[in-house]
Amino acid sequence: MHGAPLIATLVSGIVLAFAFAALAHRLKLPVLAGYLLAGVVVGPFTPGYVADGHIAHELAEVGVVLLMFGVGLHFSLKDLLAVKSIAIPGALGQMAVATMLGLLLGRALGWPFAQGFVFGLALSAASTVVLLRAMEERRLMETERGRIAVGWLIVEDLAMVLALVLLPAVGGALAVGQGVSFVALAGTVGLAIGKVTLFVALMLVVGKRLIPWILARVAISGSRELFRLAVLAIALGVAFGVAGAFGVSFELGAFFAGMMMGESKLAHDAAEETLPLRDAFAVLFFVSIGMLFNYRVVFAEPLVVLAALAIIVLGKSLAAFAIVLASRRPLRTALTIAVSLAQIGEFSFILIGVGVTQQMVSKEAQDVLLAAAIMSILLNPLLFKLFDRAKPWLDAREAAQAAMEAAPVASDEPVPEQAGDLAGHVVVVGYGRVGRLICDELRRRGWPLLVMEMEPERIEALRAQGIRTISGHAARDEALAAANLGAAKALLVTAPDAFEAGEIVRVARRINPRLPIHACAGSGAAVAHLREQGIDLVVSGEREMARGMLEQLAADGAAPATAA
Repeated sequence: MHGAPLIATLVSGIVLAFAFAALAHRLKLPVLAGYLLAGVVVGPFTPGYVADGHIAHELAEVGVVLLMFGVGLHFSLKDLLAVKSIAIPGALGQMAVATMLGLLLGRALGWPFAQGFVFGLALSAASTVVLLRAMEERRLMETERGRIAVGWLIVEDLAMVLALVLLPAVGGALAVGQGVSFVALAGTVGLAIGKVTLFVALMLVVGKRLIPWILARVAISGSRELFRLAVLAIALGVAFGVAGAFGVSFELGAFFAGMMMGESKLAHDAAEETLPLRDAFAVLFFVSIGMLFNYRVVFAEPLVVLAALAIIVLGKSLAAFAIVLASRRPLRTALTIAVSLAQIGEFSFILIGVGVTQQMVSKEAQDVLLAAAIMSILLNPLLFKLFDRAKPWLDAREAAQAAMEAAPVASDEPVPEQAGDLAGHVVVVGYGRVGRLICDELRRRGWPLLVMEMEPERIEALRAQGIRTISGHAARDEALAAANLGAAKALLVTAPDAFEAGEIVRVARRINPRLPIHACAGSGAAVAHLREQGIDLVVSGEREMARGMLEQLAADGAAPATAA
């Protein structure tokens, strides 16, 4: 297969990734370990077949582009602006801390200033693929924590784009110890910022209208193949086109393309069309990382590798944790962001590679960073598992806070979380898309309403509308007791997770056995689980659509004639 390196790299990467991922799953290890091991096996530092590293990197780049495109489809401009107060200072502050720690490590090792600076900056940027996979697996993309993490990631990407533009401009001077012209540096920075600003403006003004229009026109043709091709053409075409024209990264271009396509009513269909390719190429991303790994550096410089790993997992994560807490976000949000950022990836590899090319960074320092990066990627799923184990404690802590907030206090101000004076009210759990529609209709009908929600931004929005709220996990006795379920008219559960909804139903049934409880479910298994918990009505999307169509059919007088 030496005459077909693309096919050989693609096949070997996917086949070995599957084999080692299956082995990792059997051993109860993260499947990422299998993907990385597959890359090590076909890499240049192990005997046997060596895949084409350049081709593997380009295939991985396609995966990252498709992943960021998918994120953009579900991430509106409103969501991005909503978290700017924490994402911008948080990302820049955390990057500054990581860069400074890298500089200190370099100084301790006797590295030149330029090498320590580039090394530290490379340690500061989290991996897009790793972060988003973790968020999607835990269904956090629609939460405030997910929006903050993605916004934080976008700010990091913008900062790294600027660094990649500036590095070649100042690299030569820093490498030989010469001064850098302030005028030349200011001109380079201004040009880079101007290009990014022009790109963003063009996407917001032209792309916001043009991309949904193209998608709608293609959909009219009725060809699914043409629609799928149009989605991929827009995602890849915009990403690679703007990278050449404006100097931004492929990932950032794809993100904005997806965000503009998200304005279309066909955004959900577009996301489904890119999902299979996105997952397949994301696997190749991890394989390409494994190919870069020179395992010998772990034995040659173990303490340096561990120090770099400590900066990634502890230094930058603690900085992010402190910044989020300082912004008065909940502890759960701070922990989520800290764990999410405890790894580095694609931008780090690109930046350190440019540093090597510009003779600012040694090859040994690059090997150290790659070793620390791979270890951080392997550790990240384990950190998330530890975080998941802390959820009961966090739930109990938030429930206790909710109970304290719901208790009567001496104050001239009304207490929105006191439900003791409510009777005949409807309790709605969750203020997502479904919960918002329900609350709007209940308010239109003039029914007493109480909402249970955990996300601070949604709670603020509810309070601004004068809707009574209880902050806390609805599956906890204290939170549901504060909702005065004994006098409630009904409980409507809009939580998308069937297990969580089932726990809420179980606790509510214990408090008020006769209370009517309704919930929504996304699958037949979820419907069965909720019914086992004693729910009165489970609304399934597919069933409701079928019932609506049949009711309309009957209303149109299209019932079949009865036999004589």
